[in-house]
Amino acid sequence: MSTPEFKKGNAFALFPFIVFLLLFIGSGLINGDFYKLPVLVAVFIAVLFALFMNRKMAFKDKLDHMTKGAGHPNIMLMVIIYLLAGAFAAVAEGVGAVESTVNLGLTFLPQNMLIVGLFVIGCFISISMGTSVGTVVALAPIGVGLADQTGMSTALIMGAIISGAMFGDNLSMISDTTIAAVRTQAVKMSDKFKVNVYIALPAAIITAVIFGIMTLNTSGGVSGEHPYDLVKVLPYLAVLIFAVAGVNVIYVLIGGTIFAGIVGLFYGKFDGMGFLNLLGDGMAGMQELSLLSILLGGLVELIRVNGGIDYLLNMISSRIKSRKGAEAGIAGLVSVFDISTANNTISIISVGSLVKQISERFGVDPRRAASVLDIFASTFQGILPYGAQLLAVAGVASISPVSIMPYCIYPVLLGVAGVIAIATGFPRFSTGSKPSEETNQTTEA
Repeated sequence: MSTPEFKKGNAFALFPFIVFLLLFIGSGLINGDFYKLPVLVAVFIAVLFALFMNRKMAFKDKLDHMTKGAGHPNIMLMVIIYLLAGAFAAVAEGVGAVESTVNLGLTFLPQNMLIVGLFVIGCFISISMGTSVGTVVALAPIGVGLADQTGMSTALIMGAIISGAMFGDNLSMISDTTIAAVRTQAVKMSDKFKVNVYIALPAAIITAVIFGIMTLNTSGGVSGEHPYDLVKVLPYLAVLIFAVAGVNVIYVLIGGTIFAGIVGLFYGKFDGMGFLNLLGDGMAGMQELSLLSILLGGLVELIRVNGGIDYLLNMISSRIKSRKGAEAGIAGLVSVFDISTANNTISIISVGSLVKQISERFGVDPRRAASVLDIFASTFQGILPYGAQLLAVAGVASISPVSIMPYCIYPVLLGVAGVIAIATGFPRFSTGSKPSEETNQTTEA
């Protein structure tokens, strides 16, 4: 395959993005907390830098370009999906779905397979809730209790929880990383899932086996009653089943939210106004991420207009000689951004536009591009000691996040599986298999 030719571009156009990274990383290093500086502030300052660059262009024209990028149909649909996902998660939690799901797993945990069971529970909760942080917050207190009762390593237990949480963060239909990956690459969620699961599931199975071997001679149990209600788990199952079946994600999230609302009303968990308040709370929880997507969309468009994207394409393409090389480049690009920002969603949104262009130029199937983006962002997010996931469980367990890192087995194996998939071209598509064009339609999600 011949190397495509790109415009030379302008390296200085990338300066606003460098400002964003320096602010984000610098504040983290200075304060010892990568979440001390609000990410919206860092992005907004970068946008201001971009607006006051390129004196050859009128300020009004630069504003027009920024708003055009911020209001791109893909960005707006991403925001809508974020809001709906937040609403569904809040209503399902209000129903008691999280508690019932956790207790269901604890009730049937085999005495000699506690760590494996905790990992599997984490996988199910995270793929249902679509949030790794929400999963670790739900399971970490249980993990601490389990460590106290059995004498098992707290770091090992927390590593199992992180591993399960990152499984769903990578695969869930309502995960913000999945939403960002499929929207930036213009593919259906179900199409990305079908590619991604062939890579992620073997890693999860091997992880369960490793945890089983590590705790083979361990016994003990979780004391106390763990009441659960299968009906309260059904909204999660419904969303998962219909999303995998390829139903439009907008319909899936609206239907799942209504279903969860009906269950909550039936059980008297809330009244009509309470249901509406939960919707508002869930959407409010996604406001920062939505605004971040909008601002980054505007920033990327300004960088593109000033020649920054062309510069990156030219620089990267000079080092890429094949389709596999392009996939490896995508993996490296999103990995570097995740290590820099400690946020897998931000890293995917940041490089998504560039990755789309690389994929098109080198013939990378968009389903694979979306999967590679999500896989490698999740890989590093699950092992960063300054990432939200490890910081959350370390805070609950009162241990160092560094001590948990050796037991974050699944994220590491997910990365290994991703490298193998790139090297072998697995999974392979049958002749004539084409990615759906659904997400190229601005009226569909």
